[in-house]
Amino acid sequence: MIKKLSELSVGERGVIVNIVGKGALIRRLLDMGIVRGVEVRVVRKAPLGDPIEFEIKGYYLSLRKDEASHVFIEVVK
Repeated sequence: MIKKLSELSVGERGVIVNIVGKGALIRRLLDMGIVRGVEVRVVRKAPLGDPIEFEIKGYYLSLRKDEASHVFIEVVK
């Protein structure tokens, strides 16, 4: 099942399948290691849901909800 990265619940994992958008945001996401084929896990969410902390390639990364909504993942059970 394909979902936006921002829609995952805490503890869920997924593999990045697509990144949409243009300009500096996409360049920034790619520079942070968010590329196709990489597995991502949601570590925790702030009390109001923004920002969200992810584990990706062995490190922790916090993204705002609107940034994470540009990344589409395939959920891994």
